[in-house]
Amino acid sequence: MLWPKNLSKRIKTNVRLSGLTSFKVGGAARFFFEARNIRELREALISAKRAGIPVFVLGAGSNILVSDSGLDGLVIKLSGDFLKLKYGGGACLEAGGALKLNRLIWYTRNKGLSGLEFLAGIPGSLGGALAGNAGAWGKSIGDTVKEARVLDYNGKPKLFAGKDLKFAYRKSNLNKYIIISSKLKLRKADKGAIGSKVKEYLLQRNIAQGNNLPSAGCIFKNPLNNSAGRLIDACGLKGKSKGGAIISKIHANFILNKNRAASKDILFLMDLMQKKVKEKFKVDLKPEIKIWR
Repeated sequence: MLWPKNLSKRIKTNVRLSGLTSFKVGGAARFFFEARNIRELREALISAKRAGIPVFVLGAGSNILVSDSGLDGLVIKLSGDFLKLKYGGGACLEAGGALKLNRLIWYTRNKGLSGLEFLAGIPGSLGGALAGNAGAWGKSIGDTVKEARVLDYNGKPKLFAGKDLKFAYRKSNLNKYIIISSKLKLRKADKGAIGSKVKEYLLQRNIAQGNNLPSAGCIFKNPLNNSAGRLIDACGLKGKSKGGAIISKIHANFILNKNRAASKDILFLMDLMQKKVKEKFKVDLKPEIKIWR
């Protein structure tokens, strides 16, 4: 594969992805590139497209399960300009798509901007959160979005604003794009009050989930008017294990990497959870995580 001269020295081969995901599992990427700005990202996308190489864009790696056999494609990790924050006063700010949610939350707290506290403790990047309309405690990030700048996988830019934005439960019309940045509409509030809310949400999350082992958060989306965790628990699956993976004994919608789990171990448990819930409740559980093969 011949890459553009300005990129070729920085495109790595056979890079292990397990250390770049919160699950800590998965094989190697055939090609790996860290894009620092839009120009570099566009060049990498266009080059891969011309060569017929599939592209995977990696944010914080928090909701991804990578195949044990790795990926025969180009994995692009966003850095540099994609981590920037711009705030000029008022109640709006612009944040890069690769920015981690925890950093964004504490930045807004320090600026006296409220509206993102409910995301406290959710791992991941802003781009991933927007693509999947991340939420908790009855709130979703889509409610705060004013506009989003994206690239498609051909390297073409697009701006989503106002009526162009479509958010629903754990999905949005941004999920087929690479999110460059987003403007968020928040509200001014007391810094101390914001900080207290953040700590309260973190405490609630710790009580509900209560583990420090590698995971990808909730494995399945909640069915309409129901809870995936409750259904899985009712099937008696808490604590079930396969290889180094185990279904959490605290939150049944979590699979934990207890001891050097393989991707196939996690997929086995996911399949078990889906089959048992289907048999007992006639409900089809849909994955919330992305499976890269």
